[in-house]
Amino acid sequence: MSEKVIQVGHRDIRIINQEFLEALEAGHSVVVTDTLSRHNLGVGLPRSGKIHFDGSVGYYCGGLNTGTDVRVENNAGWGTGEAMSGGIITVNGYSGMSTGAAMLGGLIHVKGDCGPRCGVAMKAGDIVVEGNLGYQAGFMAHRGRIIALGSAGPSCGDALWEAEVWVAGDIESLGVDAKIVEPEAEEVEGVDALLKQLGLEERFRDWRKIVSEQKLWYFESRDANSWLMI
Repeated sequence: MSEKVIQVGHRDIRIINQEFLEALEAGHSVVVTDTLSRHNLGVGLPRSGKIHFDGSVGYYCGGLNTGTDVRVENNAGWGTGEAMSGGIITVNGYSGMSTGAAMLGGLIHVKGDCGPRCGVAMKAGDIVVEGNLGYQAGFMAHRGRIIALGSAGPSCGDALWEAEVWVAGDIESLGVDAKIVEPEAEEVEGVDALLKQLGLEERFRDWRKIVSEQKLWYFESRDANSWLMI
């Protein structure tokens, strides 16, 4: 696979993204230079290919990704991988608010810390964070897993549906309608297998698995205070 270098600079984002698509569909791997933390880079990437952002990116990088292997060399802004349905996005530094928002599949791997509301409204897929989670990680997440090797901020797992938040470090506080349960052995094996693929194998992590208490799943007008707490 040949490599194509595409410069961002101050050029038009639509033109840049079109160049990404054309290069990937032609079978090239793409290296992106002079990123300048620009927003909306790599939106709607195809089902295969590799793209490497050699720098930091702004909001929504990799949004709507359907299968491309995306690597961000430094930091990423808000909404990384939003609504992606496939592929993998690796952020070598920090990833901002709402990483993986409404994602439908695939994997996001953040090697640093992750900002607030990681995985908000996610529907499927996995988010692995080597560092710490910001506040309200997993807010209203429907399905999928958020796996943090560090700690979690306040209101973790707030208003969860069927998603799971796994935390190896400390949890500052739980959100509304969230509880900690003991994971089953086969569930731990599944998480460990994923981490092993990412080179993060380590035995004897003290996992806390956060799930929904399901009190908000069925609205009861006589108990409206539970809803008013959100």
